[in-house]
Amino acid sequence: MRAMTSNRREFLHVSAAAGAAYVLGSRAFGLGTPAPLKILILGGTGFLGPHQVEYALKRGHTLTLFNRGKTHPKLFPDVEKIIGDREGKLEGLKGRQWDVVIDNSGYIPRHVKEAAELLRDNVKQYLFVSTISVFADGKKANMDESAPVATLADPTTEKVTGETYGALKALCEKAAEAAMPGRATIVRPGLIVGPGDDTYRFTYWPVRVDRGGDVLAPGDGSDPVQFIDARDLAEWCIRMAEKPAPGTYNATGPAKTLAMKELVEACAGATKSNPKITWVPAKFLAEQKVAPWEDMPVWVPRDSEEFGLSQVNAKKAIAAGLTFRPLPETVKDTLAWAKAQEKEEAAESRPRKRPKPGIKPEREAEVLAAWKAAAK
Repeated sequence: MRAMTSNRREFLHVSAAAGAAYVLGSRAFGLGTPAPLKILILGGTGFLGPHQVEYALKRGHTLTLFNRGKTHPKLFPDVEKIIGDREGKLEGLKGRQWDVVIDNSGYIPRHVKEAAELLRDNVKQYLFVSTISVFADGKKANMDESAPVATLADPTTEKVTGETYGALKALCEKAAEAAMPGRATIVRPGLIVGPGDDTYRFTYWPVRVDRGGDVLAPGDGSDPVQFIDARDLAEWCIRMAEKPAPGTYNATGPAKTLAMKELVEACAGATKSNPKITWVPAKFLAEQKVAPWEDMPVWVPRDSEEFGLSQVNAKKAIAAGLTFRPLPETVKDTLAWAKAQEKEEAAESRPRKRPKPGIKPEREAEVLAAWKAAAK
């Protein structure tokens, strides 16, 4: 499947009642005291990993992190760390035993194959974090786990791009299952959001709405959006490791259809900036060369080849205990994290490694002015 942009495939609640449902649902799915496990995480210090580590430690598990020691190396000083590299430097994993391995860092099938084959006699379960970008037909709505996955003309390629990302992840899934048949759990999240989300996809909206003024919003607000709070995904991964629960699961949310308008309104409710939201039709935005996902993060218009990826069927994961915290909580925590990040970057004079997505303020003003002139 072609990517809507080079990044679309790479980076794939509201009321008090929803909050109560989250708590009750969590209890219903056995958040009591589990039997302690020895868990190996391949990665563990990036966006999703720290949330997994924190939750697993709270639940009494013993952790080992395997990575290059370059991303947030000072995190979790009391957790065992093995320094290595998936490119042929797996020696530190030999001869060790764990109950479960969680693979957050597998993007190349060969790497997954090598790790899974090395560990298969010394672990009971291999939980691989994949992506909904594996699906071959991004336009089809309500795809469940049985939907066809993308393929590569050259399955030996190891270059990860917007075009190859999903198909490579699909091959990674197959490698994990081939090495550990019946013992692999494949988790396919959509856009992962919340505190720590350095892609700034979802983060754009809380930050932009908090800035106030006239806010450009895409379409008429009815287009569906899907994403999952990293904390919800991380916690569910640990609970799936505790079961264990082999099989493939689409892990995105929320539990019910969420419209773009509800996301923007939740952002407005989390701030005192009193923004003016101006919804501009998709056709006009296209004429103005305002790109979905890049200029208008999270949003995918109805005529897009990727529209189905905003309507993926996650019923199987929900039945297996995936729960979602209220959207306002995700929005508020993301905004607080983003503000703290800005202060930290300014204090350390540390520039971002990559530009933030979202339409630039001056361009946003131009598009809004053009829309208002056209609407007269």
